[in-house]
Amino acid sequence: MTAFSLAQLTILEASPPELIRIAASAGYDFVGLRLLEVTGGDAWPLATDPQLMRATKAAMAAHNVGVLDVELVRLQPDTKIADLRPAIEAAAELGARHVLTQAHDSDWTRLVHNFGSLCDLLAGYGLTADIEFLTWTQMRGVNEVMPLLRAANRPNVGITVDTLHFHRSGCRIEDLAAVPADLFHFIQICDAPAAAPTSIEGLIFAAREDRLDPGAGELDLAGVLRALPEDIAIAIEIPNSRLAKRLGPEERARRALQATKILVQRVRSGAD
Repeated sequence: MTAFSLAQLTILEASPPELIRIAASAGYDFVGLRLLEVTGGDAWPLATDPQLMRATKAAMAAHNVGVLDVELVRLQPDTKIADLRPAIEAAAELGARHVLTQAHDSDWTRLVHNFGSLCDLLAGYGLTADIEFLTWTQMRGVNEVMPLLRAANRPNVGITVDTLHFHRSGCRIEDLAAVPADLFHFIQICDAPAAAPTSIEGLIFAAREDRLDPGAGELDLAGVLRALPEDIAIAIEIPNSRLAKRLGPEERARRALQATKILVQRVRSGAD
């Protein structure tokens, strides 16, 4: 049975307890939580705020919603893996399964070392390190991620396909066939117009503020789903700043889940 997770970026402003409440109300099984900053001030201090941690765990228990993944480890030239331990401990305390990871380091030797060290740290907490590729970086597609996973040679590595980046980077459905099925732990799904923005700024804006529900765009989401394990968890990551001005967070979460379930049902039944 497919599990569905409400990704933090969909409703970035929601605190962990509030995101869990929204997810439960809309019918999700899990949430993804942002414990480490991507842009200034956009993460929740679960590692350092005991009251927030207690409230989050209480919300999980009350609403029967788990934590699928936490984000975001960005492997940069100055990254110190030991500094990540408090956030990783918080993730483990919440029962998270995966840590979304990005590679932002052009020094291959250092990147492999740091990624391997991250995997070793996570292994002690039963967590996987799942690399997400980004259109505007050197780690832009499936074929760029796989050499890193092989070089790290750790049992708890993974690759996370974000359907927006997958199509924007020119990845092919056939690329997924070369990836061992056990490396796919969860997917991030959204739709978008087929035509991509032509600037890095436009690509980033589309990724962070202008995603569409499945079926509202032109991406081959069905093809991606057919190429992935049938039981893969689906994280719904659909931030849309224009829609947020018209609809509340619960309605947006509910609509996104409904559209995703319709897509999944069509794919699994062979209708799409």
